[in-house]
Amino acid sequence: MGGNSGLLEETVNATSFCFLPKGYHPSVFLRNHSTITGFLLLGLPTDHPSQALLFMLFLVIYLLTLSGNLLLILVIRASSHPHTPMYFFLSQLSFLDVCYSSVIVPKMLENLLSEKKTISIEDCLTKAFFVFDSGGTEICLLAVMAYDRYAAICHPLHYGQMMSDELCVGLVVGSWGLAFLDALINTILAWKLDFCQTRVISNFLCEIPSLFPLSCSNSSNNFAVLLCCVFLYAFGTFLLVFYSYARIVSTILSISSTSGRSKAFSTCSSHITAVTILYGSGILRHLMPTSGSPWELVFSMQYSVLTPLLNPLVYTFKNKEVKAGLKTMLQKSLNLF
Repeated sequence: MGGNSGLLEETVNATSFCFLPKGYHPSVFLRNHSTITGFLLLGLPTDHPSQALLFMLFLVIYLLTLSGNLLLILVIRASSHPHTPMYFFLSQLSFLDVCYSSVIVPKMLENLLSEKKTISIEDCLTKAFFVFDSGGTEICLLAVMAYDRYAAICHPLHYGQMMSDELCVGLVVGSWGLAFLDALINTILAWKLDFCQTRVISNFLCEIPSLFPLSCSNSSNNFAVLLCCVFLYAFGTFLLVFYSYARIVSTILSISSTSGRSKAFSTCSSHITAVTILYGSGILRHLMPTSGSPWELVFSMQYSVLTPLLNPLVYTFKNKEVKAGLKTMLQKSLNLF
């Protein structure tokens, strides 16, 4: 029995734990599932020079994300048209990005400064829930914003009726509620898993797909439910986005004047950019099998860290009204001094 245990530890050490921080031994991660209390997040480099550099980089990104999104919310509040659907949805998107980034980046910064990059099972599943919830809400919200652009461009005379205040609030509440239910179902199923295999997560954040290879119980049902949810989100919202922009493009092409076509396209170009960034990385990450591939880190980094940073920049530089509102607010601030 002792020989088999030694062989098992040697095998694990040679295959799965070659990048463990100094002081960790594979035997720590081979206990019975009843004694396992947490995971080890090893998605980022473990040498001190790289950690210090990445800490400064992600700290700057986090501060820019918070300041950019909060500034955008303030600009919308100070705008002369704060209650129009476009501004309402954009402020919700900025608030969501603040929450999304705050769930992920602080723990990443903590791990970059810590020798032991551990996270408890409860904390990991809680963060996985909020990551799933925030990401799902943002996907739904972007689909809602595509429908708003469709109503504004294709039915300008009936826009007020199609996008009433009650409908806008209902669409936002529905986006939050649907994502919450989806995240709750997948997290509850993940909570029932027994974790008794190697506890190393080859990522910098806790995601539900990353937990399946760590379980010693059957996770096929969990994966099937996750796959169904991702497909429903991906294709359900994609169909709404595709239909909206198909009608938008058809309407824009029917406009005779070049300036009219340019103006109509400029109102939705920022949204197209945001949809492409989030859909391209977030959906691919949850559809691809968890294998420790560097692409998993790339996709996770794109939709969880970079997207909340890029959204306010995209909407500020591509939206003339937002730029005008920002300029007006800065002028008022300077006048106070």
